[in-house]
Amino acid sequence: MTTLVDHVQVEENLHARTVILNRVHKLNIMSSQMVSRLHEVYTAFEKDPEAKLVILKGKGKAFCAGGDLAEYFHESTEGHWTLGVKILENAITLMYQVATLAKPQVSILNGVVMGVGCGLSTHGRFRVVTERTIFAMPEVVMGIIPAVGASFFLSRLPGFFGEYLGLTGARLDGTKMLACGLATHFVPSIKLSLLDDALNKVNTSDPAIISAVIDECSEQPPLKERTAYYRLLDIIDRCFSRKTIENVISALEMESMKGADAWIDEALHLMKKASPLILKVFLKSIREGRLQGLRQCLAQEYRISCHGLQVGQDTFEGYRAIFLRKDHTPNWKPSRLELVNDEMVDRYFSKMDDDEWVDLDLPVRSDLSTSIIAKL
Repeated sequence: MTTLVDHVQVEENLHARTVILNRVHKLNIMSSQMVSRLHEVYTAFEKDPEAKLVILKGKGKAFCAGGDLAEYFHESTEGHWTLGVKILENAITLMYQVATLAKPQVSILNGVVMGVGCGLSTHGRFRVVTERTIFAMPEVVMGIIPAVGASFFLSRLPGFFGEYLGLTGARLDGTKMLACGLATHFVPSIKLSLLDDALNKVNTSDPAIISAVIDECSEQPPLKERTAYYRLLDIIDRCFSRKTIENVISALEMESMKGADAWIDEALHLMKKASPLILKVFLKSIREGRLQGLRQCLAQEYRISCHGLQVGQDTFEGYRAIFLRKDHTPNWKPSRLELVNDEMVDRYFSKMDDDEWVDLDLPVRSDLSTSIIAKL
């Protein structure tokens, strides 16, 4: 049986429940209505004794290319900034619901995965990628702090690879996602129908059995230029482990002078285009995230994003320059890294100066994601 509610399809097959993101013309960008519908769907799955596992996928060329920023910013500018906060709160709560779901989720990432899509998939137990997968978190470069638990899962990648991904918005293919631990399995797209059939026959929530089913269709793809990739990781650790953004950029510039790979110049280009303030806020967020649980990370990202909506000029400026006028020349304030002081950064981590605002208090649930991400 298939039920279509807005842009979310739900298929019930024996003991598997398949959720299909179906906003194809928008690359399955997540609207607030989709978030609300997913809350309902996951809540129903948890209560259904016949539902043993969840399969999450997207139609078309994308799994999910992020959240609907147009809706988010329209509510924040046309109404009151707290309207955007409500959208944010619902999305963060969904990330937490996925992470603490009592039944395993298998995310099929056969296409573009960005922003909200990264959170929806990474917080689940199994992440299946293909040769068509493209993963990126470009929010910081756009003046936005990602509020999908990124400070949790990026900080748990090997070494300082998470800082590299978050500060530059660099793209990964499925092979590199598997190599760094963001993916658990690689299945060629031609085998996805076989995988789908196999998963729909599963009558258990046992992760070991589900993993074995996925293994039957999966492959260990050769990493292109394998030695170059691991050399890249060495350089990333050397540069992105530095204490400040200024130090990171200086270290990258030194590597660039050695005539190293083109990715370094691309990383420098992206970071120098980004908001100086948001770069520093994100670096502090991911560094603190290493010592926090998922609930803490999500609550802190919520607080940071609320500051961005209430007083964060750069948050709105990035949206204007990239999505509205599309001139790609944002007027960041402050305009240079040396003009950003600790007090400006720390403000994003402090309680809001608003009598009606309260911190996000997520319910205590069994945090399955901790054991999942520990495998990265």
